[in-house]
Amino acid sequence: MNDDDKWIIANVIDPEESRVAILEGGRLVELFAERMWERQRAGEIYKARIDNILPGMNAAFVNLGEGRNAFLYLDDAKNAEIKPNGEIVVQVTKVARKGKGPRVTARISLPGRYVVLLPGASDIGVSRRIDESGEKERLKGIARELVPDGFGVIVRTVASGVDEEVIKEEIGELLELWKDISDLALTMPSPSLLYRDAGLLGKVLRDELDERVSQVVIDDPYEHKLVVDYISRHSHRVQPVVELYARNIPIFEHFDIEKDISAALERKLWLSSGGFLYIDQVEAMTVIDVNTGKYVGTDNLRHTILDTNMEAAKEIARQLRLRSIGGIIIVDFIDMDYQEDKQKLLDYLEELLKGDRYKSKVYGVSKLGLVEITRKRSRPDLKTYMTRPCPFCANMGWVLKEDAVAMDIKRFLRKVILSSKVEALILEAHSAIAEYIGNHFLSQWAQEFEKALFVLQSKELAWDKYRLIFQGPLDQALYKIKLLEEDGDLVVHRASRS
Repeated sequence: MNDDDKWIIANVIDPEESRVAILEGGRLVELFAERMWERQRAGEIYKARIDNILPGMNAAFVNLGEGRNAFLYLDDAKNAEIKPNGEIVVQVTKVARKGKGPRVTARISLPGRYVVLLPGASDIGVSRRIDESGEKERLKGIARELVPDGFGVIVRTVASGVDEEVIKEEIGELLELWKDISDLALTMPSPSLLYRDAGLLGKVLRDELDERVSQVVIDDPYEHKLVVDYISRHSHRVQPVVELYARNIPIFEHFDIEKDISAALERKLWLSSGGFLYIDQVEAMTVIDVNTGKYVGTDNLRHTILDTNMEAAKEIARQLRLRSIGGIIIVDFIDMDYQEDKQKLLDYLEELLKGDRYKSKVYGVSKLGLVEITRKRSRPDLKTYMTRPCPFCANMGWVLKEDAVAMDIKRFLRKVILSSKVEALILEAHSAIAEYIGNHFLSQWAQEFEKALFVLQSKELAWDKYRLIFQGPLDQALYKIKLLEEDGDLVVHRASRS
């Protein structure tokens, strides 16, 4: 894979969780993930009920249903009538995170591949990433001609060079979609869900598919067919190879993605030169400290420091995307004495962040020598998605969430099952994890894999550790379980394929 190549790797074979990775030059730069029971609500449209108005905060709380309240700034609802127990159509812009409810707006937007339709607006905008002024004017003219009164539109970067008929077709589809949503809003009670955006893989393809994408690899036959159809209908200039992955090794393991995910959860991150970063995420901000570590560089201290800082800047830009870090970011680079070097570092960092789809801004070096950055929050950060406070150390540290460990175990079981013909498997895991799997997943897994599965509760294994202690005929598995049960106090969770 060339440095400029962009691949989309989709791990969507499991109904419990979908994961889509973006590789650039063979390295993981972004990860999108969605659990079946924690489906992200960004983009969803609701007919909500106004529960509480807060004049002092110029805001209101609106009820989305199922006991969920969302925060609405009144500036985001200037054309709506706001009154207690009133009804309002809103769209989720930020999902709930760290105890905060979701944020919503009455300014609805319906994204397509080439344009974003804005009901109730009047502005016609074109992506700032389209540099050629003639093309900007062409696209703006097309949009003005096609969009009726009462609607605005933003033309996306990938629309550059696309035929008018293609854009016309998509705008027509989005207008029809808004009509359907509006009709539902007239008839449904409040609160009610009116519209849910495309699934995870569909959203990633819509937003990430550009001329750099040369390969899309998918591990599920049904999703593979959907992607082939989507690209043939909606991607008129970009035609990547779409491969169905069918090897025994899990797809993320094959592409070395799993180890990059594990590294992205750690506080300390080594650089290839021997330097390292400390990345500390707290509620108010993220703080990153750069250290030379084992790197001794040349015999010129100035060059050693600059080289380390430049390498760190490249990795920081990658980690902000990979870890989905947003908000305020403070970076403590190694102190540099020369203004020329400081400016070179800032220019390089700004250039790196231009490749980030989510808006970032570098504010320069503060009086304390710290580089200040802001980045738009796009979704829950990776650590929030995958970890929880440690139950063994008064919440001072963190462990993987139960479902994250469970899905790791399921992927391991699939690899074993695909590599050998067995009737039954016995696996041992930490007591809490084994119980969680037994209560939530084991029967479904046994049906899916068409195997008898046994999970033992271990008092010795660490939280995220597990081991396979048997694979083979069912009668031998049952005999082994009988012996283990006779040998001591053992809790066994079991499920058969029938």
